[in-house]
Amino acid sequence: MGVSGNRPAPRPIWHARGVDIRVWNGDITTLEVDAIVNAANASLRRGGGVCGAIFRAAGPRLDDACAALGGCATGDAVATPGFDLPARWVIHAVGPVWAGGDAGEAAHLASCYRRVLAVAAEIGARSVAIPAISTGIYGYPADRAATIAVAELAGAAAPTVDEAVLVAFDPETEQRYRRLLADGS
Repeated sequence: MGVSGNRPAPRPIWHARGVDIRVWNGDITTLEVDAIVNAANASLRRGGGVCGAIFRAAGPRLDDACAALGGCATGDAVATPGFDLPARWVIHAVGPVWAGGDAGEAAHLASCYRRVLAVAAEIGARSVAIPAISTGIYGYPADRAATIAVAELAGAAAPTVDEAVLVAFDPETEQRYRRLLADGS
């Protein structure tokens, strides 16, 4: 499908294990990909930030679909339809709340990215857009989170996923992703 919206599709920056990894700075709810990722809370309820934007754009049926799932554990991910979004699916990934780094946060965040790709494969998604999980109100340090995101996506093998888009919400996050991907080449 590829990325579209108000901006042209970004060039692939990294190609690993059959997956093109791209970086895009903008509103994740506008992307025409098979699945977008919601940086979710464990109850899968409407939240603020990226989560709130996704729920607003998807419409009230997303609230009902998430309530029917009954929650999701930290480090895991589940899917719902995208409803009114351009994306067919929403993959809800529950990242860790930062507690100083000694409470297994890195393992939980890495698990989120692996589970996102596994769930994308389960639903047959070929393209997936992923925000900076846990870096908003969950307080995960942005540099550490970006390093984990890039490492997990670059090392992952997702049999159906052709394209992973790291969605930045600001220029600093975009440059952080680009730098990490360039360093890995």
